[in-house]
Amino acid sequence: MTAKPGWRGRFTRHDSGRDTGIAFGIGAYFLWGLFPAFFGLLSFASAGEVLVERILWTLVVALLALLVAGRIGELRRIDARTWRLAAVASAAISLNWGTYVYGVISHHVVECALGYFINPLVTVAFGVLIFRERLRPPQWVALGLGATAVIVLTVDYGSPPWIALILACSFATYGLVKKVIRLDALPGLAAEGLAAAPFALIAVVVIALTGNATFGSSVPHTTLLMLTGPVTLVPLVLFALAAPRVPLSTMGILQYLTPALQLTWGVAVGHEPMPASRWAGFALIWLALAIFTADALRRSRRPTVTVPE
Repeated sequence: MTAKPGWRGRFTRHDSGRDTGIAFGIGAYFLWGLFPAFFGLLSFASAGEVLVERILWTLVVALLALLVAGRIGELRRIDARTWRLAAVASAAISLNWGTYVYGVISHHVVECALGYFINPLVTVAFGVLIFRERLRPPQWVALGLGATAVIVLTVDYGSPPWIALILACSFATYGLVKKVIRLDALPGLAAEGLAAAPFALIAVVVIALTGNATFGSSVPHTTLLMLTGPVTLVPLVLFALAAPRVPLSTMGILQYLTPALQLTWGVAVGHEPMPASRWAGFALIWLALAIFTADALRRSRRPTVTVPE
């Protein structure tokens, strides 16, 4: 029996698109995983200055990309509700960026990695608290293990792991807003930058007037601060290219590449302390994520029933 050419062509295109999407996804999460290497180079500046420069230079790069793509007019068509959502998203991601930079330059990369490990669990918890979603038993087990891990790590650190918790909660909030905002990745990032730009510009002036600015102090320092724009934008573009091509279950697994790389960097390169009690806390998080991911994969593989029209 001869295979139908049309079927073979469709299969090949679908498979190729998925493989390309996975490559884009790996690229995005790999670059995010290397962020400690880049932002660690910015320890010459305060976390506040790095944050505001990152906001402004990311906005510049996003606007240039929209201009080159002929999509700059999309910003003029954004309605008032979408601008309000963009402002909320901007506040959430600014808090996330500032906390992350502070964590990296203060040598708390391991705690930053913890924040992105627990982020999926925080997102599920938000679904229960905000949207009154019903959880399946494995999800409850995963959340319980996650909460236990936070308690273990609180005892280990001597206080709650605030950097990790702020990173997880701010990024989960950002994710919730991005689910309802009707903007593509690039216009969305530009809109968020425009919402934050007035505050960032005021902060730049204040930092300069107080004599604490490092931007403009030397070519290397200025160049590194300017690079925060493209460094931020490139993995976001790769992620935007991957998302429509790759199943959510696959993206859910790929996302753990980022905190795994960051944890490796913190321990192997930064030589941050990892006593047995801290490893125990991380082990509980990994067990929770394994249960959570296995449940998600099992449900994604269930056959769907098509109702005839």
